[in-house]
Amino acid sequence: MDGSLNPQHESIENIAQPTHNERARQRFVSSLRKRVMVDMAQSLRRAYEHEVLPAFKQAAKRPPRDGREIRRAMLEHRYFRAWSSLRYVAQELTWWTVLPQVERNAARINAVAKAVARRAGPGSLRLNPQLPIPRDVSAMDIHLMPGCFHTEFHPDDAVMGAVYNHGTQVFSAGLKLRVKGGGVANSIAQWLRVRFPTFKPKRILDVGTTDGKNLLPYLDVFKSAEGYGIDVGAPMLRFGHALARSHGYNVHYAQMDARQMDFPDGHFDLVVSSFFLHEQSMSSNRAILKEIHRVLRPGGAMVHMELPPADECDPYYNFYLDWDAYYNNEPHYAGFRAGDPLQECVRAGFAAKSTFKTRIPNYTTVPDAEFAAVARGARPAPAHGNGASWFIFGGVK
Repeated sequence: MDGSLNPQHESIENIAQPTHNERARQRFVSSLRKRVMVDMAQSLRRAYEHEVLPAFKQAAKRPPRDGREIRRAMLEHRYFRAWSSLRYVAQELTWWTVLPQVERNAARINAVAKAVARRAGPGSLRLNPQLPIPRDVSAMDIHLMPGCFHTEFHPDDAVMGAVYNHGTQVFSAGLKLRVKGGGVANSIAQWLRVRFPTFKPKRILDVGTTDGKNLLPYLDVFKSAEGYGIDVGAPMLRFGHALARSHGYNVHYAQMDARQMDFPDGHFDLVVSSFFLHEQSMSSNRAILKEIHRVLRPGGAMVHMELPPADECDPYYNFYLDWDAYYNNEPHYAGFRAGDPLQECVRAGFAAKSTFKTRIPNYTTVPDAEFAAVARGARPAPAHGNGASWFIFGGVK
């Protein structure tokens, strides 16, 4: 990038551009992930049904009871070992293929984030250098992302936000989307709009916001709302703040532990999260849900996108989903799915009759008419898997 460019006017997500060869490698990794997660996944299931399952039934005189039994039976199978190795490598490469372009532009990324934070504009950034990083985040690199969400290499560092932003683009590049970016946020926001047409939130909080981009589509749907995003990772928030301001969004980002937020009681109309709760321990999640209940106004809603609970999936799909718990540095993944999300909502203070769980289509992959029909309850959502639908749960205070 031309060193004469003014950091006051650069858009932070466009700074770390890949070279021709880097882009080629990223496209290869996206294709590899699609190959592993779609084509090879079908072959893996056939190997289970034709070889592993019959052998298990013969030995145990019954089918497997759950995903854990299937995992133990699959561990030594040659196809599972090959598939699992390729999936792990593809996950690592998701990050490693973007690291060179980010590291090459690290100084510029940080300069832009710093310049944006200093100038007047919509939204705000509030950091807390004294905040202890929870062990759920600090003990390992979640998703195999080097440095995880919180690591800082320089003063005012936003680099890990850039790694996450560019890496997730490689991660999802195999999906065919009619609306670019924000699949979860677009889907939940549009579902709320169709299902509850009179619901007009004024303040929206995204818990575990990472680089903040999953919050922005909510503000496209609810245009009069203020956005708030919290995370423990300062680099994520610096990047997200610069990203939101470059697009004119009114978002207030704060470095905060969701187990103990400093917002007043009843401050928010809507609290959301995406792929966040399964990365926390059970005790952390219970504290987080209780805090969310506290900061919601009466009549406000919380909606979390997560993996479907184990009791809603067949044993094989549970085995397949829980791969991340063993190999993707997400040790709480399987335990979270084994629980009852609605019971946890009640434990946090929500009335049982005001809790809900359902599947909704991925708004970025289906036509509007189909999405609206599902949102209104006129037809079922697509089966979960490969970005076709999202499992959501929550409650109204």
